[in-house]
Amino acid sequence: MSQLPQRDKAVIWHPFTQMQTAPLPVPIVRGEGSVLHTADGRAILDMISSWWVNLHGHAHPHIASRISDQLHTLEHVIFAGFTHEPAVQLAERLLPILPDNQRRVFYSDNGSTAVEVALKMAFQYWHNLGQPRRKVIAFEDAYHGDTFGAMAVGGRSTFTTPFAPFLFDVTFLPTPIPGREAEVLELAKAAFTDDVAAFIVEPLVQGSGGMNMYAPAVLDQLFSMARAKGALLIADEVMTGFGRTGKLFASHYLTEKPDLMCLSKGLTGGTMALGVTTCTQAIYDAFLSTDRMKTLFHGHSFTANPLACTAGLASLDLLLTPDRMADIERIAAQHALFADELRSTPRVENVRQLGTLLAFDLVTDGQTSYFNTIRDVAYNFLLERDVLMRPLGNVLYLMPPYCTTNAQLDQAYGAVRALLGTL
Repeated sequence: MSQLPQRDKAVIWHPFTQMQTAPLPVPIVRGEGSVLHTADGRAILDMISSWWVNLHGHAHPHIASRISDQLHTLEHVIFAGFTHEPAVQLAERLLPILPDNQRRVFYSDNGSTAVEVALKMAFQYWHNLGQPRRKVIAFEDAYHGDTFGAMAVGGRSTFTTPFAPFLFDVTFLPTPIPGREAEVLELAKAAFTDDVAAFIVEPLVQGSGGMNMYAPAVLDQLFSMARAKGALLIADEVMTGFGRTGKLFASHYLTEKPDLMCLSKGLTGGTMALGVTTCTQAIYDAFLSTDRMKTLFHGHSFTANPLACTAGLASLDLLLTPDRMADIERIAAQHALFADELRSTPRVENVRQLGTLLAFDLVTDGQTSYFNTIRDVAYNFLLERDVLMRPLGNVLYLMPPYCTTNAQLDQAYGAVRALLGTL
């Protein structure tokens, strides 16, 4: 095990990592609750839920037991022409907790593919109706994934520069953060026209774009404007779903309901890869025909994998309990107290919180972007104190698993206080 980082370096290419300059990766041997245990005996608090996926803690015994049982029954089967209990049951349990206009579930593999499916459904919906629309509206600084369609509807950035010639055109509105609402609404009047196929957003919180938060009221207004022109509304709740914002889904803060929803990350409690795209009955009906050319020609080898669906069912068993919802409220309350403290702390600005997500900006003399060098300073400082946070440039955030105790939150807050004391 002591040679694992060196063996890794010889054969692995890691995500979002400049492999020439990156330090050796930290070998993790075990996870339990909110803690990751390293090969050399450290216990690291996972304050980002391992890239926002983990809801209930690592190696949760209930999820593990359910998956183990399923593994001895059916590990996988082609999902074209066949079905199985975990897939049907998960859809039956998901739809009632989503906005009440959602009627159908389409399975894929991850957040990016859930977005790809939603875009293809939206474009082909208009094609099947014989009224093709080709325009998409999205927000600047959006992030919807790293496959090509998902990149196209994401904000243009350093990450997408090499691929810019290959991305389809999208009209971007500024994100309606506090203070910019009127400007965005005015720009939207011209943007939403009769040729807009879809309007895609991360509702209320943009994740990778810098944990930008905006109010439900302005999104309701934008959704209403888009719907008045017939555009389909896509809510990318890959990050915001399953309780992160304080409600089960960010869309529950809205009066206007999305036509399509994209889910992943917390869908399986962070245990296995799985994506879901849901849609209204009207969208589903547009694909029903004796003409086979109106079929949605999309699928994945592991579509509706029984093990992943079982993990999703087990996660819902835990999430939809009074105790877990109380945990979400408890973490939100602890965050709110720390947020008040941060607002009076030098070198901190733009403190924002929604549910179990707390974010703030470090005041810096450098560029306020993903590549700000303070990112590495903060990351290393916190990790040396056994707290895993992954700053987005000068933006620090906490998004812990729901099992995280108040004492563990205090440990993380203390590490942040120590960091701020060095700046």
